[in-house]
Formats: sequence, C-alpha cells, structure tokens
Amino acid sequence: MSHNILITGGSGYLGGTLLAHLSSATNLPPYDKLYALVRTPEQASSVRALYNAEPLTIDLSSPASITAAIVDHKITIVFHLFNPVDTITPPHFIRALAQVKKETGVPATHFLFTTGAKLFSSHAGAPTDRPLRDTDPNLYAMQKAQVDAAPHFAMGRGVLANNLVIEAAEEEGVKSYIFAPCIVYGKGEGFGNKISIQTVAIVCAAKALRRVYRVDEGRPSWPVCHVSDTVGLYLEMLRGMLEGRELGHGRQGYFLASPGSVGWEEIYEVIGRALKRRGLVDDEAVGQADREILGKMAEALGCGREWVGVQVGGRCTFTAGHGKQIGWEPKYGPEHILEAADEEVEWILANMKDGQKIGNMSEKRD
Repeated sequence: MSHNILITGGSGYLGGTLLAHLSSATNLPPYDKLYALVRTPEQASSVRALYNAEPLTIDLSSPASITAAIVDHKITIVFHLFNPVDTITPPHFIRALAQVKKETGVPATHFLFTTGAKLFSSHAGAPTDRPLRDTDPNLYAMQKAQVDAAPHFAMGRGVLANNLVIEAAEEEGVKSYIFAPCIVYGKGEGFGNKISIQTVAIVCAAKALRRVYRVDEGRPSWPVCHVSDTVGLYLEMLRGMLEGRELGHGRQGYFLASPGSVGWEEIYEVIGRALKRRGLVDDEAVGQADREILGKMAEALGCGREWVGVQVGGRCTFTAGHGKQIGWEPKYGPEHILEAADEEVEWILANMKDGQKIGNMSEKRD
C-alpha cells in the first residue's frame, strides 16, 4: 500500500515552505496522495493550485472528525506543524493512524510533532551546562522531569505535549518523532506567513524602541538554521519513512534541525546595523535592557514582560546529530545567519504587517 501524507499548518512559515518544497521534490520515493489541512476556501484553493495537494478540513475540536479524516482517507503519515503546546489533538491523530495500520496492514504509520528548541532550553528548565544532544538516550526522562520544573507554564505544557506524543504512540504502535526547529531564518515560500519568529521579534522591538537591546547577562547562544535546511530535514525524514527505513522513533526520535549555534549578541549586532542603515534605530550599538526597557519591549511584542526573554534571548545548548545520522546535510553553516542579516531584515520589513505583534508561545501559530 502506498502512503498518504497529511501536512498540518500549511499556511504557516515552516508548513508553507515544506509544502512548496514537497510539491517540487523529484527525488522522493513514490507515494499516493498529499493532503494539507485547511481552514478556509481560500486556503483550499491555494494548496490545490500551488502544491497539487488535496485540501482537507477537519474539526480539530472533535475527536470523531479527526478519526474520520485520517481513516477515511487512509492517511499513514502525519506531519504536525502547528501549535507546539498542543496536548489535545496529537493523541487523536495517533489513535486514528493506529486504526489505519490495523485496517490496511501497512507495516508502519508515522506521526511527526513539531515542537521547538525553547523546550530544550533555559526557558523550559533544561540543562544548559553541557551540550544537550538530540541523540541523548535520556532526553525523554529529562523532559518528564521538566514538566513541573519549567519556569513558564506554557513551556511545561509544551514539554508535556512532547511526552504525550511519545507515550500515545508507544501505546498505539505508531512511530513518533519530535522535530525541533530553532532560530529559523530566510524567506518563507508558502502562500501564508513568509517570516519567522525570533528574528522578527528582534526587529519589532527594535523598531518600537529605536534600538536593539540584549535581555541576558553573559553571552548565551542558541542553535540556528536556514528555513530551506529546516525543511530539508523534514524531507529527509519523509524519505526515510517512505523507504521503510528505521530513523529512530519514540524515545529515540528527537531531531533538532540546526548546523550549530550562534551568540545572541552577534545576532543583535548585525540586526542593529541593518536597521541603522535603514534609519530605523538611532544607535546601532546593542543596549542592556532594564526593567523599564523590558516593559516597553513587552508592549511592542504584545506579550507580558516575563515573556520578552523567551522571545529574544535565553540559553540553549541543544545540539544536532540525529539528522546527519539519517543523511541530512545542511547547506548553510551557523554563521550564515550573520552573513544574511541584511537580507533577513529587508525581508521582514517587506512582509511584516502593520502593528504586528509576536505574542507568546501559548498562542497557536499556523
């Protein structure tokens, strides 16, 4: 039986770019149908016209609707690319995939859950005193301990979502994968949102305050990845699923999309210079945010003061290795985000909506 694939979050930055690359990929093993979750007739028209995908409408508040959509269309692979703190729908998707496996006799069904590097960082109570490798066999146990220890409730909920995916998949005999994007940059290629989150947050706050500010002491770093390389890992994982390869799943199924890390200070500096060249900040030097400045940044970003650091700072030592083990080769090194900063700022400014706010992680992003 050929696989049928469902992509959710196709109107988002990553989901749209994934659909764009998937529709033009010529080196994937054959599959039957590609479905994209949509909410509106306009989205349905876009996925048909642009990606040669079948639009699929599901009432995500209804377990019966989720089950019917997956089972009736014999979907065997689901890539979940919206709401990294979703603790509700994944178990329903997974149980439906298990039913498809039972009814069709397909050797394996797959559920990939898109989380975020934040859930493996200081913001979520993860250790940052050493490299935290995505191949570490103890990641599941570590994340179980983080649920109640995370500094922010939404972070604890996100970690819980990761754990629930693994546990539900184990129970139902479905292969699960926890896919972690990091600071993603570059031009989105989908029909919906074309810009990322963290770089956009830095620009939003800097424009409002006329200066870029650091929010941490010391010089913490964070993993980075170009959007095309992030999508490249999605596609390499999909290739493995279609070929029937064992990628490492469940408690050994964590994947960070990143060629390496860069210091926040370096990112702030290049964005500050790019904004100064455009007359959007008064001083390209990076300032140190105090409580008053954090309040103003929070207002600009549309979040609480305690969420500013979550948006534009923090320490993350999450380190990628799993992707390369299965054949993923990123095209861009970590330093490329600094080299491409001027182009990134130009793209953000061209695609940022008037009055755009970033919000916080507890808000769905699709």
